[in-house]
Amino acid sequence: MRWVGIGLVQAWRHTLGLLTPPGTCKYHPSCSQYALEAFRELGLVRGGILAGWRLLRCNPWSHGGVDHVRDRRLFRSREDRGRLRT
Repeated sequence: MRWVGIGLVQAWRHTLGLLTPPGTCKYHPSCSQYALEAFRELGLVRGGILAGWRLLRCNPWSHGGVDHVRDRRLFRSREDRGRLRT
């Protein structure tokens, strides 16, 4: 099912995404690349939630910056939580 989300992001990139000028994203990686990583790593539902949250944070009042899927706080695995405690 994750391929559905990846396909939707790719379709957006090759249609409406062409209308946005390159280099205008406040975040690195861009929101579409973040969504692709989230879908690949977490699947359709959890990846979609993370991608949606990222889109909500991408607004004129945000500071932007570097934001990777691997640095997320939501949907951490038990191994990730254990590594953070030690």
